[in-house]
Amino acid sequence: MINVKNTLLMKKISYITVILIFGLFFFSTSCQRSEKPSESGPVVALVLKTLNNPFFIDMQRGAEDAAKQLGINLIVQAAEREVDVEKQMQIIENLIQRKVAAICVTPSGSKEIVPALVKANRTGIHVLIVDTRVDAATLTEAGGYMATFIGSDNVEGGRIAGKFIVDKLNSSGKIVILEGIPGHETGDARLIGFHQAVDSIPRIEIVASQTANWERDQGYNVFQNILQSHPGVQGLFACNDMMALGAVEAIAAAGKTGEIIVVGFDAIDDARIAIRQGTMNGSVAQHPYEMGKQAVVYAHRLIIGQKIPDYIPVQIELITRNNLVPDSSLGE
Repeated sequence: MINVKNTLLMKKISYITVILIFGLFFFSTSCQRSEKPSESGPVVALVLKTLNNPFFIDMQRGAEDAAKQLGINLIVQAAEREVDVEKQMQIIENLIQRKVAAICVTPSGSKEIVPALVKANRTGIHVLIVDTRVDAATLTEAGGYMATFIGSDNVEGGRIAGKFIVDKLNSSGKIVILEGIPGHETGDARLIGFHQAVDSIPRIEIVASQTANWERDQGYNVFQNILQSHPGVQGLFACNDMMALGAVEAIAAAGKTGEIIVVGFDAIDDARIAIRQGTMNGSVAQHPYEMGKQAVVYAHRLIIGQKIPDYIPVQIELITRNNLVPDSSLGE
């Protein structure tokens, strides 16, 4: 009787063990499938600055749509914050180890990212730069190269924003600038263009120009402090919409909504809603969806051996209430 019980117990334990082993194997293979793309097509990586900004989410969407059409296995990765260039470099180095066919990257640091790009060059991976240019001198000096740059003219965008504010203020008034990350090519280019438009206007005064590191909460805090020091501000140019939207909140908290001309950059959905509501006056649109789409399209052309241009321009335009198309998806 004891032997029969022991035999039944051993069979039960063996049965449970088999189930556990099978379950662990299934779980493991399922995780691998979600992590590793299928081998049916070439693997292209899109490395973004962050996915906490709607601008880059739109870019991801464009890349994904193009990848589906072309049979590309797309990997999209990003750091938590736009300022984390070290994390972005780690992502690129991991992708090099995975031997992807092409890396499309929006650099968090125009100079800092160069060593990672050079490593990709040396392993034969195609490198495409999107939205933010790499510092050309640093890249050349390090022996690196890029296949192309896909993006809009940020200098021209800054110039468009500056001219708009000058016109709205009738060439007379006090202006504040919210800058991006210091030394960052995108923000620097927008600042150059903006200064080209306003510096020659005698009665336009820039009373403050400070960084808010591309972030909405910093846009709020920095502009709130500026308003306390310069209550007579009449115009604001923010180098991206996230900072502009933070400033809009600071303006509302100060009871000054509608009293300050506010122009941002990127024309993300929240900015378009603010423009519709009249809390923002304009935003320079860059069409990130198109950037992401073209990045994958041209990466594919490189992979199949085609030559591509070294610069693929993307349209840029100022969005205001006058040309803003109503969109029910934005709650308008």
